[in-house]
Amino acid sequence: MLLIQLFIVFLIIGLFGFGGGYAMVSMIQGEVVTSNHWLTTGQFTDIVAISQMTPGPLGINTATYVGYSSMVEAGYPAWMGIIGSFTATFAVVLPSFVLMLIISKFLLQYKDHPIVESLFLGIRPAVVGLLIAASLLLMTRENFSSPGEDAWKFFVSVFLFLFAFIGQRVYHINPIRLIALCAIGGAILL
Repeated sequence: MLLIQLFIVFLIIGLFGFGGGYAMVSMIQGEVVTSNHWLTTGQFTDIVAISQMTPGPLGINTATYVGYSSMVEAGYPAWMGIIGSFTATFAVVLPSFVLMLIISKFLLQYKDHPIVESLFLGIRPAVVGLLIAASLLLMTRENFSSPGEDAWKFFVSVFLFLFAFIGQRVYHINPIRLIALCAIGGAILL
């Protein structure tokens, strides 16, 4: 039954997850953590971190890890976790694959049509909103602690966040270098 639930949830996420992997993160967290309680917020945060560090699209990597982890957390053996990974990954990719086949047939023919251009302009604010929601959902006590619980961990987390944000936006530091620097900083300071 969990495999069917995984398929349906990730099919819906794949169908409505405009804006790529980062926009999908908030949708995935809402379904996996909040609605279905397959994983805790901490487990999901770890999965997102691993998904960002591995090659491939974030949404697909997250679906793969969530499929495996949710099956194993539910008490199924590891080989069922692999089937869960495949199921979630296939489901999240299927809508995009089908839509791209359909769209590619018509987009070249109608790409300069005013209605098509207006549709793409209308989708942009929604994508920005989904990206902001994903960022805010990851700013939790599990990720940043709190000044009352562990002030040092909180301030180090905020410092590393600001360092990465400013390093990327202002100084255009390579993301791989930023990840490595933040990992080293976190290992030393925490």
